[in-house]
Amino acid sequence: MRPNRRLRPAWLLLACAIAFLAWAMWAPLPASDRDQLFEIPEGTWARRMAGEKRDILPATIRLTLGVKDVLLLRNRDSVPQVFGPVLIMPGQDFRLPFETVSENEFNCTAHSSGSMKVIVDPHPAPGPARLRWRLAAWSAALRHSPWPDRGSPPWKN
Repeated sequence: MRPNRRLRPAWLLLACAIAFLAWAMWAPLPASDRDQLFEIPEGTWARRMAGEKRDILPATIRLTLGVKDVLLLRNRDSVPQVFGPVLIMPGQDFRLPFETVSENEFNCTAHSSGSMKVIVDPHPAPGPARLRWRLAAWSAALRHSPWPDRGSPPWKN
């Protein structure tokens, strides 16, 4: 008995979805560039002194051990910024590598609250944990994509 020709595309789609999920769960994570970059833009200090409470940096930064485990802060502002015990001069980069799973609280003059938390998550094990990690990473990448009108995707223009 021959299978129904109308069901072939559905079976093919299902097979592709299963293959994609298997790849997302078991394929190794790329670790070519382990820096997670955050820039302090020019004019941050001036806006802060003018009373603007806009957050330049997130209140919490999540890093992943073995994948993105180096925090890279780039000061594009015209004044020095403080991060923890470090003074980051204008135009200077500061790299802080993490080697253990941890939660860290730092003083940060570029943040409106004056502090920032850095959470270092463990390397996701193969299987469902790795799939969750990939989905979260893709979701974050889509949320922070530089769309033309700063935030909405092209299909909503």
